[in-house]
Amino acid sequence: MPQPPLYFIIHGKTLQGQRFRPSDWAERLAGVLSRFRPPGSLYNPLSYSPYAIPRTLDGVKCVVVDHRLRDLEPLAWKFVCEFAASNQLQTTDTAERPSDASDPANPAGMTPAFTPKAGVA
Repeated sequence: MPQPPLYFIIHGKTLQGQRFRPSDWAERLAGVLSRFRPPGSLYNPLSYSPYAIPRTLDGVKCVVVDHRLRDLEPLAWKFVCEFAASNQLQTTDTAERPSDASDPANPAGMTPAFTPKAGVA
């Protein structure tokens, strides 16, 4: 049985409880990681990688990083971990992918009624 994906969440709060600045840090970090995608998927510089998604959880900006990034690109994983450590940010490991209404791919938090097939306009 395959193991469920694990997620590493970097919270926009320092270990001292202060809000991390700048205010767009989560989008910047996810943007840096946007190139890392599942094998065979197309790179789109205007979208986030499915392995690093900015979110707002309980009113705090976060980046949810899929542990599969570690296998895909160990240096990117190291960069993410060192970013959190060097900025003294709170982190969490979880087996459940957190979601909220600030999903950049789904800003309204709605479930699509249908999924268009690739190549169909």
